[in-house]
Amino acid sequence: MCRIVAEMIEGKLKVHSSLIEALALEGRENPRIAAVGAGGKTTLLKWLAKEYQALDVKPAVITTTHMKAENFPGFLTDPSAEEILETRERVGCVFAGAGEGKIKILPGAVLERVLELPGPILIEADGARRLPVKIPAKHEPVLLSQVTCVLSVYGLDAVGRRIREVCFRAEMAADFLQKDVEDILEPKDIAMLAVSDRAGRKGIAGNMEYVVVLNKADTASRQEIAADIWREIKKRKCGNMKVLVTLMQEALPAH
Repeated sequence: MCRIVAEMIEGKLKVHSSLIEALALEGRENPRIAAVGAGGKTTLLKWLAKEYQALDVKPAVITTTHMKAENFPGFLTDPSAEEILETRERVGCVFAGAGEGKIKILPGAVLERVLELPGPILIEADGARRLPVKIPAKHEPVLLSQVTCVLSVYGLDAVGRRIREVCFRAEMAADFLQKDVEDILEPKDIAMLAVSDRAGRKGIAGNMEYVVVLNKADTASRQEIAADIWREIKKRKCGNMKVLVTLMQEALPAH
């Protein structure tokens, strides 16, 4: 089964050939792309890294918060800048962080060297304890000044379930949405989070592109939920905010 990405345009899905195409990254030099929110950030960054590798472009994947350490070639813990560069060149992609178990942000001097490397740097800049939706605390997200594009990620499997079941920092999310933690999360709630400077857009600087990513649109009903979220975003007149949707290719609606 193949996962694909589409862009929500006028309430309809326009399928793209790749994430790189959907994000208009072709030909961009040295993009610094951060994923925030919940609902599949790591998977999204791995997907993007593989696409870059397929184009013979060598990305580095780091974190400014925490990311699960994994055991595969190219995953480094407590590396030097030289080790990161050597591994990226040899393997074609490098994942790097400090510590073990859950890696964290690289030490300052190493991080600075990595951010100076040519090519794409992909950054997991938020945590959500594997839940599909979140609202950030005061210290979140951790967006570096070098970031050029922010992907604000939401899992569509959260809609229709109780806030306490699907939201990281559920009490804060309920308060923001003016709901109770026992209330059902609705499409308009995702839109409210996505457009707010207190939630999805928190910490976004004027030079950073902002993209909403709605994950797991793997059924017709979830695709309609994605369209509902897009319509709610449009109602809030937030400019031409790009909304991407990920889904299984088999789940594409018939035309």
